Amino acid sequence: MTTEPNIKLTGVAKIYGTTPAVKAVDLAVAPGECLALVGHNGAGKSTLIKMVLGLVQPSSGEISVMGLDPQAPGFHALRKDIGFLPEQVLFQNNMTGRETLSFYARLKGAPLDSLDDLFHKVDLFAAADQRISTYSKGMRQRLGLAQALIGSPKLLILDEPTSGLDPVSRQNVYGIINAAKRDGATVLISSHALTELDARIDRVAILSRGDLVALGRIADLRRNIGLASDVTLRAAPDVMAKLAQHFDGVYSPDHFINGTAILPCAPDQKVDFLRELVDLNLELSDIVVHDPSLEEVFMAYSRGAGGEKSHG
Repeated sequence: MTTEPNIKLTGVAKIYGTTPAVKAVDLAVAPGECLALVGHNGAGKSTLIKMVLGLVQPSSGEISVMGLDPQAPGFHALRKDIGFLPEQVLFQNNMTGRETLSFYARLKGAPLDSLDDLFHKVDLFAAADQRISTYSKGMRQRLGLAQALIGSPKLLILDEPTSGLDPVSRQNVYGIINAAKRDGATVLISSHALTELDARIDRVAILSRGDLVALGRIADLRRNIGLASDVTLRAAPDVMAKLAQHFDGVYSPDHFINGTAILPCAPDQKVDFLRELVDLNLELSDIVVHDPSLEEVFMAYSRGAGGEKSHG
């Protein structure tokens, strides 16, 4: 049985005056899936998120969020199933963390007895009854995440979720996201912290000047754009000389320096390449495979190296 996507955009565009902010975007995100929305400032990410939330009406195209148009009168009832963490987290400084979450829980009709669990989840339980004026930037960010998690939403939209967080808190955020996915939630992340996202997302959507220029798994986008992986080998000088001799005519001598060889390899040829290395039966001290990161993929598409739109 096919599962309907929690977010579906068909030909969605938004024009402000004569300036297109989003251009004819087609996009679907399934339950249990985490999609990263990336792009330079002004690429259209915030506008797209606002349209999904029903805060901005598209100029053309159709949007379905959990089966309903965000502009439809009945969409208000679905908001209790949506969690949203905005890029700028603003709370009343004279309220405590508990008072703040209680306020949002009442808006969503969520039980107040679940708040302690949320405070524990974002590591704020000890500060729950302190005024927000005493909170650091990271604590406010974690409180914002707790607010987004109220009611165990089916759709979680997080704009720069790890902004201002230390490494431990960042890891905790992605643990929370994974738990939400396991429970079947759709997670949409907008972030500039691309190095964090590589192994934590299912697909990425790259926006450039309002255009959706790439959509797919990172591995597929690497292949589509032709970015090579690097295989780094380390060995004693005599072994390295044998490697250089074996690959003579494939790699120049410049690839073999001081006991280290860095050899580019097409992503879909990595397994065969590594099998060839094993068959040589040489005593290597180390092998490291580096695949192009999301940041490298993003930069390649942003430079226009991908040509036409790519959907992996």
